[in-house]
Amino acid sequence: MSTLFTPLSLGTLSLDNRIIIAPMCQYSADNGKVTHWHDMHLGNLAQSGAGLLIIEATAVEPEGRITYGDVGLWDDETEAALGKTLAAVRSHSDMPIAIQLAHAGRKASCEKPWLGGHALSPDHENGWQVSAPSAVPFRDGDPIPEAMTKSRIADVIQAFVEAAERSVRLGFDAIEIHGAHGYLLHQFLSPHANKRDDEYGGSFENRTRIVIEIYDAIRKAVGTDYPLGIRISATDWVEGGWDIDQSVALAKILKDRGCDFIDVSSGGLHIDQQIPLGPNYQVPFAARIKAETGMTTIAVGLITEAEQAEAITFTGQADAIALARGILYDPRWPWHAAATLGAEVKAAPQYLRCQPRTLKKLFG
Repeated sequence: MSTLFTPLSLGTLSLDNRIIIAPMCQYSADNGKVTHWHDMHLGNLAQSGAGLLIIEATAVEPEGRITYGDVGLWDDETEAALGKTLAAVRSHSDMPIAIQLAHAGRKASCEKPWLGGHALSPDHENGWQVSAPSAVPFRDGDPIPEAMTKSRIADVIQAFVEAAERSVRLGFDAIEIHGAHGYLLHQFLSPHANKRDDEYGGSFENRTRIVIEIYDAIRKAVGTDYPLGIRISATDWVEGGWDIDQSVALAKILKDRGCDFIDVSSGGLHIDQQIPLGPNYQVPFAARIKAETGMTTIAVGLITEAEQAEAITFTGQADAIALARGILYDPRWPWHAAATLGAEVKAAPQYLRCQPRTLKKLFG
């Protein structure tokens, strides 16, 4: 039997298989509200046969959006819009759906990627003043972020909590806290972005403080039985920054606090990152975290082939694999992987005629 197509539990959430659709920003929201694009996009992915769909990075406040086209969950309007899309998708799919809650920090207020992706100044019609752990821009020439006061930090923590409460009310099956890819929480973790000299900067304990406070606050709000995890960048790929040793240490702390899963990516914090791109290039980070913490671990990064994904789960390097660009390119990737590995996935009855085993029954 294929390991990739065996069930997996994320806390109390049971998945039919170990293929997860990673969060992928669409930059197509209207002032934080999802649109008909999301109905189509998420509805399509919900028919993929994956075990879990995690919707894109969802900003907990307007200033936390990467671009003015980002999805948000900060008020009744954004909640209502997301609720309609979620209901539409679920009317034709029973795939579990999770949400990733995020804040972009100094990487907020940008143009959409296909329009250049550059930082927008506060006086631009689609821009705003960004905030960060310290007044250090992502790139030279970008607008200088405001260093967050302790009061501002408290407000952001509360914004995460309120977005989590809205997520539970909407019926999402799990929450993933976004602590990766150079966004706000990663900025606090990395010495390259965090130059603070108070209790939120300097030592490992101080740099990880906001992540732990947000985790604890959300856990208190959603309860001990609700599936709650985190995504991290295991390394900055820059000397002197956040690295795998610190990632393991943070994972141990979160595991002891009841964190249900960790989604292990890398990079995004520093423009000088040197990433050795290649198949499985991030899997060793997930493997080490899993081996040293025992936390349920998701591996990502240029996982493109069924046999490759099977090897990762079969050998225990990670409990699950996540797909992003690969499943945009091939929205039926899990179907094809199941056919390759001799397994089956769920499919809507309208699509059953093209499933390999159904074809075999019909035509021998």
